[in-house]
Amino acid sequence: MEFSTVAILSPGDMGHAVGQRLRENELDVVTCLAGRSERTRALADKAGIRDVATMEELVEQSDLVMSMTVSAAVPSLCREVADAVRATGADLLFAECNAIAPQLTRELEPVIVEAGGRFVDVSIIGGPPRPGYSPHFYTSGEQADEFAQLNDFGLEVIKLDGDTGQASGIKMCYAAMTKGTSALYSELLIAAELMGLTDALLTEFQSGQSAVLQRMEKNLPTVPPRSRRWVSEMEEIRDTFAHLGLTPHLFEGVADMYRLIGSTPLGEEFPESRDRERTFAETIRLLAESVNVNSGPDAG
Repeated sequence: MEFSTVAILSPGDMGHAVGQRLRENELDVVTCLAGRSERTRALADKAGIRDVATMEELVEQSDLVMSMTVSAAVPSLCREVADAVRATGADLLFAECNAIAPQLTRELEPVIVEAGGRFVDVSIIGGPPRPGYSPHFYTSGEQADEFAQLNDFGLEVIKLDGDTGQASGIKMCYAAMTKGTSALYSELLIAAELMGLTDALLTEFQSGQSAVLQRMEKNLPTVPPRSRRWVSEMEEIRDTFAHLGLTPHLFEGVADMYRLIGSTPLGEEFPESRDRERTFAETIRLLAESVNVNSGPDAG
């Protein structure tokens, strides 16, 4: 099937930018904002994404539904779309684009297929689309060629050999590196700040790990606004590795670290509203102060 209308569920940080890119390349883009936050509504409006009243209307009007939400919400959203497909008899492709374990992706495929839709495994590596840039959209499974049509509409789609689960799997491994190291860096820097060792540690990093220090300085100020939604993603990585016979404990700890960061005042911010003048050093200081308050003798 050729695509003319694509649905984005939901138009958050990544989703609204993907929707805007598809609109810029002459596709009609819709969403259903029932029950969504004012922030999500504002992002959808900014991207020019058309709102429809119900999920049934959305699936009836769409050739492709791209699911892009927090990992914890994936199964319920998939079932909601399946119910709408079953109720309407809609003929569409459902692209599961979230950061979830391969075994969960494989469990969700029959939910859509048995309702009458088609299913494709997709994962996104990289930041939201911006002028001159697209993240990589990895895809696998029987419907991968159909999804790859989006190469003609401003996205960079890479087809993987193999069945459903391969695209999800590469996301789990890649995010384990990027977000796993960010959690490690955050924890060790907060620990150094709490012990009064920040200046000495950063001097040592500058001497022997200057490239790592540069990554810390660039990336860590962006972590707190995203930390809450990363918790469930880290739990999906935990489940992926456990399913393969590897330890789940490493990413249980990473999830805990993001849960802790998300509980601080900096975790209340959003990516578009964070204080971009706040320095790397100030970010670590504020996180350490919050941790110290939360764990002090009067906490709880």
